[in-house]
Amino acid sequence: MSDKSIFRIIVGISVFVFLVVVVLNRKLIPVTIETPSFVYFLPKLNAIINGTCSVLLLLSLYFIRKKDIRTHKRLNILTFTLSAVFLVSYIIFHYFVKETTYGGTGFIKAVYYFILITHIILAAVVLPLILMSFQRGLQMQVEKHKKLVRWSYPVWLYVTVTGVIVYLMISPYYTF
Repeated sequence: MSDKSIFRIIVGISVFVFLVVVVLNRKLIPVTIETPSFVYFLPKLNAIINGTCSVLLLLSLYFIRKKDIRTHKRLNILTFTLSAVFLVSYIIFHYFVKETTYGGTGFIKAVYYFILITHIILAAVVLPLILMSFQRGLQMQVEKHKKLVRWSYPVWLYVTVTGVIVYLMISPYYTF
């Protein structure tokens, strides 16, 4: 498969995921079945996955600096897989559950919304970068991988860390 074809697939996946998230957050698809009880555990699961991904990303950096490519690759495959599980879990949760409003006030409310907004924007931006970085790494296109990772790695790490922070700040306001 050519790089051009792979790029088109990555763009297609990224646009599809973005549109699904927008549709779910706007509640454009009516919920037609009863909410399964496990759904209410998903925000905590997502925070655990994000925290785990943060640690795995840091370990991945450590091992690539030690020139342990095999461990680096395995950690990135695990992180990528967990991120995919996160995405499915996120979509399931937001299909069933109404958006929670943050209840903090004053300065902390501004901090929460700053973190949330940057988290959302960067999560949307980083997906195609992660997919391209991942693909280049798996194909051992090292120089192209390094150029992409200079951007995708810090953004992905920021998104995973802020995902945990957002959960910790919003979870006291869950009403389910």
